[in-house]
Parts: sequence; structure tokens; C-alpha cells
Amino acid sequence: MSTRLILATRNQHKVAELRAILTDAGLDVELVGADAYPEIPDVPETGVTFAENALLKAHALARATGLPAVADDSGLCVDVLNGAPGIFSARWSGKHGDDLANLDLLLAQLSDIAEPHRGAHFFCAAALALPDGTERVVEGRLLGTLRAAPAGTNGFGYDPILQPLGDTRTCAELTADEKNAISHRGQAFRALAPVVKALIG
Repeated sequence: MSTRLILATRNQHKVAELRAILTDAGLDVELVGADAYPEIPDVPETGVTFAENALLKAHALARATGLPAVADDSGLCVDVLNGAPGIFSARWSGKHGDDLANLDLLLAQLSDIAEPHRGAHFFCAAALALPDGTERVVEGRLLGTLRAAPAGTNGFGYDPILQPLGDTRTCAELTADEKNAISHRGQAFRALAPVVKALIG
């Protein structure tokens, strides 16, 4: 009988992505999203680092369900902004989840920054928490540079302005498979697979 593992998200794309990675790693686990437990409220992200936020969510779910839980937190870190927007990526413009407003504000803030100084990366911390309090955190990064104007219609968030190193396209111009192969979250989830295997088999 496979172990049930819960992922702290209501995004089915994210659930499918991690499920595929765990399957590729040879793990026999039943992965479900947070919507399998609608009675459990979303956990406020009150941490000051990506890792803290991921752990907050994973521990809360593990406690509430008695199951091992995985959570991630990710965002865009801009070199000339000392790593901002960082953990505030989804609410950079003040309103949570307004992708267009966040993008417009960031581009305005960087409007006079020359191309050589527009380095940035997507960062993801993924955490596994067990009901007994055991925890592990892994990280993933997608390095790139920021375009002066958005390009592409795939993806979400800051995908239309981050151009991965070694590519001529933005993340929003990549196919889903191309993006998953290099994405910060894909890297973090792949790094988490052997941790899941070691701790819950």
C-alpha cells in the first residue's frame, strides 16, 4: 500500500508536476493536493525567507492531517534590488496575485538599469515535514536576466520577463515541458525526491 503524501497547494499543475517527478524517481506514493482536505485553512506566509514559509505550510499540513506534507515557496530575486521582490514577489505591487501590476511595477523600477546589470533568478525552497516534526528543505534556482518588456504568453507571474541564461527566449516563451526541465521548482522537487524516498520510502 502506497504512502499518502500531501502537497500544500490547490494548483493541480503543481500537483501533477511533483507526482511525475516522484514517479520518475521510482517512488510509490499517493500524492494529493490541499484541496483533498478543504476543511484545512490556508496557512499565512509569515516567514521572512522562502524556507521559513515552506516549512510553515508543510508543518501545518502535517499536523492537521497526520500525513507527511510537502510545501514550496518561490519568487523572483533581482540582483540590483538586493534579492527583492523575493518573498514578496506575489504581492510586490501591494495586492496579492496581481501578476500584471507586479510586472509593471518591477519593470518601472528597473527602467534605467542597463542590460549587463539586469541579472536575476527564480528561487524555490521545497520543504518536507513529517507528523513527528522531522523536516528537510531543498532549494532550486533558475538563473537569468530580465528583459525590458514582457514576451510570451505561457507561464505566469514574472515568466514573461525572465530570460534563462543560455536561452534567447523568456520563460513565458518556453513550452511547459521546456520550462519544467529547467525551472526552479522542478529543480527543488527533483532534489526533494530522494529525501522523500529516504524518510517515507
